[in-house]
Order: sequence, then C-alpha cells, then structure tokens
Amino acid sequence: MQGKVVLITGGARRVGAAICRYLHAHGASLMVHYRSSAKEARALQAELNLKRTDSVALIQADLLNLSVLPNLVGDTVKRFGRLDVVINNASSFFPTAVGEINDKAWDDLIGTNLKAPLFLSQAAVGQLKKNHGCIVNIVDIHAERPMKNYVVYSTAKAGLVNLTRSLARELAPEVRVNGVAPGAIIWPEDEAWSDELSRQRIINSTLLKRVGEPEDIAKAVHFLIADAPYITGQIIAVDGGRSINI
Repeated sequence: MQGKVVLITGGARRVGAAICRYLHAHGASLMVHYRSSAKEARALQAELNLKRTDSVALIQADLLNLSVLPNLVGDTVKRFGRLDVVINNASSFFPTAVGEINDKAWDDLIGTNLKAPLFLSQAAVGQLKKNHGCIVNIVDIHAERPMKNYVVYSTAKAGLVNLTRSLARELAPEVRVNGVAPGAIIWPEDEAWSDELSRQRIINSTLLKRVGEPEDIAKAVHFLIADAPYITGQIIAVDGGRSINI
C-alpha cells in the first residue's frame, strides 16, 4: 500500500473508519469523504496525520448530488497527485416495508447504495486505468437474501453486486473491481436492532457463533487491494458463515 492513494466514501466512522485506519497503517494516503460526520472525520484525520504527516485529507459532499462526484476525484488528485483505489462504502440503511415506500426513501437508498457508486466509479476511471488501480464496493450479504421490511435497501445492494461484476467486465484488464459483503459486524444504530433476543438469533445463525469486528472488513478490503492481483468481479462474504446458514 506504500504510495497508494485511496478515496473512500463514508470513511469517518464505524466500518469506514476501521478501513481507513487499517489501510493507513499499511502505508496508504487517504481522501476521506463524509456527509454529516464532520466531528468524527476531523478527529480521524488528526489521529492519522499524527502518525504520518499530511497523509489524510477530508472532503465533504452529499453523494445524492451527482454533480459533485467528479470533484471528489479531482480534489484527490489535486491533493495527492494520483488516485489508485476507490472504496464505495457510504450507505443509507433504514426499513421500507411494502405500502410505506415513497420516492424520498427510494432516491436516498438507491442513490447512496447504487447510483453514487456507479457515477463516482465512472468519474475515477481515467485515473484508475492510468494507475492500474481498483474499486472495492461494500455490499451486503442481504443483497442475495433480502431482509424483511428492507425492500429498497436489499434491492439497492443487489444492484451494487451486479454493478461490481459489470464494472469488472467493462474496466478490465486495467482496473479490478470487487466487493466485500459484511454480515453481523456492527449493529445498526436504529433502535429496532437493540433487542438482545433478536441479536442473539442472528449470532446463532452464524457458523462461528459470534459477531465480527470492523477490522475483519478492513482486512478483506486490504486483501483485495494489495494481495489479489488475479481477482476481479468477485464478492467476498465476511459474515462468519451466516450467508450459507440462513
């Protein structure tokens, strides 16, 4: 990862921050995108720049505004001189039961989970081809096994899986495109997920009988970037075996 420049969306907190810390520890320079988590983003930037001066920069943007996406790429290149990796991590997540789905929910969930990854990847193609870089999309095991009451989210992530495979075909051989599908890693912040009995049922459905850690996702992302030159168009499930046990 030494000398590599990574643009990550939604990198200020939770799994995104874990990915940032892990890739930075392995030598990457980072352009960290955030939407509203300014405090967390600045704290992460300060933490990592203490370890390596001027190695992390921030950019704020609403990914639903497609016109700003080329700026994420342009500002990264302006700041670091190149772009090697795009990680589409930012994601909206909330339920949309049938009968309650509206345009706003559709635009938000499809926009952040599918539309923005497509248009950001498209904006980055020139740099990625020039540097033989790669794209890593953070998908979800529920792309193939939809969650009840999460119709639009599950549909968006299913689209992101197919986008990953489509871009792998379109951008080969210069650019590799892969995805990581988390399982139970960090519980959603929604109060609906705070019930201990429901959490335990999910844990019991994993083969490893435990939740994962954000670093498990970060390690898979690092592997796809740094140690997988002959892998493209693939999705790695990091879920303790849950996807084959539900």
